[in-house]
Amino acid sequence: MADTHTFTAAVRTHGQTADLKNGSVTVPGVDFEFLDIKPQIAAYRRMVRNVEFDICELASTTYMIARGFGKPFKALPVFFGRRFHHHGLVVRPDSGISTPKDLEGKKVGVRAYTVTTGVWTRGILQNEYGVDPYKVNWMVDDEEHVQELKLPDNVQHVPEDKSLASMMANGEIQAGFLANAGIGREGKPREDWAAKPSYPTDTYRELIPDAEAAEAEWYKRTGILPCHGTIVIKDEVAAKYPDLPRRLYDAFLESKERYLEKVRSGEATEKKDNSVRKMIDLVGPDPMPYGLKANLQSIEALRTYAFQQGLMPTRMPIEDLFYNFD
Repeated sequence: MADTHTFTAAVRTHGQTADLKNGSVTVPGVDFEFLDIKPQIAAYRRMVRNVEFDICELASTTYMIARGFGKPFKALPVFFGRRFHHHGLVVRPDSGISTPKDLEGKKVGVRAYTVTTGVWTRGILQNEYGVDPYKVNWMVDDEEHVQELKLPDNVQHVPEDKSLASMMANGEIQAGFLANAGIGREGKPREDWAAKPSYPTDTYRELIPDAEAAEAEWYKRTGILPCHGTIVIKDEVAAKYPDLPRRLYDAFLESKERYLEKVRSGEATEKKDNSVRKMIDLVGPDPMPYGLKANLQSIEALRTYAFQQGLMPTRMPIEDLFYNFD
């Protein structure tokens, strides 16, 4: 890649990408036209529906589904937003839900059926607690990114004049995901989409008690560190510039390592940085590993969960989903 080429890149600015986006980390011969699209899930839709960008940050589940339906882009083994999922699903005190198995037959709110938080949590509920996700009535108030996907019959859209937040407050649903995965905001994605709704959530309780202990035990036993966002490159771009995927991977890796050094040294002090430090205490010095080998268990788990939940038409080989630079 002797000449300089410009590529559009819809990537959020956060700790792992900051030095790449501000120019501290460069890729020789590459210029980026970074696009800050808020919220980022609006970029997800534009990418999976119109393949609009050369490079794009996508939710891992959205990506796997899109790739399964033949969308022409492939992911680097680069992952953002690591967190566990035994917490974040809350129930009303009058729900009649005491254990995860009690979710069967109840109505549970999740923004969209394919939201990555929901897929991880359903997978844990099914494989760790014996919940049949097809016996739960999943209520959604947003559309799925990948329009080709046919949802299971036990997924229903809320009425147009209601939201998950209002239905949870009124007792029309018995459980729901917190934050942007469910009852923590209202309406379709927009600039102020992360704003909190005017419904109290402090009366709800977590479905799984002492979730942090459960998460720590699960990680120690399985080695799975759930991944959320990933980076995809348009197939035609990678075909034209075959060295680009590796060069991009190296640049994202360097940007991440610079960020982790700031976290370890105490230079990075924002709330999210403190969450990374807490994760280091649990999983070790690199709480956001890149590369295929380091993420095989996590990728395999998410791929399995997506297939179990009817989100992928086939179990695609991992080498068809991710570039391998190990």
